[in-house]
Amino acid sequence: MLKVTVYSKKECHLCEIAKEELEVIRREFDFCLEEVDIEKDALAYEKYKHLIPVVEVDGKIISSGRVDRKKLTALLKPKYQLQ
Repeated sequence: MLKVTVYSKKECHLCEIAKEELEVIRREFDFCLEEVDIEKDALAYEKYKHLIPVVEVDGKIISSGRVDRKKLTALLKPKYQLQ
């Protein structure tokens, strides 16, 4: 199963949009969704504080900042088919 991780923080409008988009995409593609609050993870905070929301698929960043559902779907589709 694919693992999708979203790095975000509280009171982040773009982060909320990203999580909503991922939930919509999750209806089409079965994947494990993990959320990391960068304010609770010092390493993630230093790495992503200016990039959130950051979306990773199996450890590879596929999106940062504003999330585009069509782009994410296009990136996930080939990975999902390999499963």
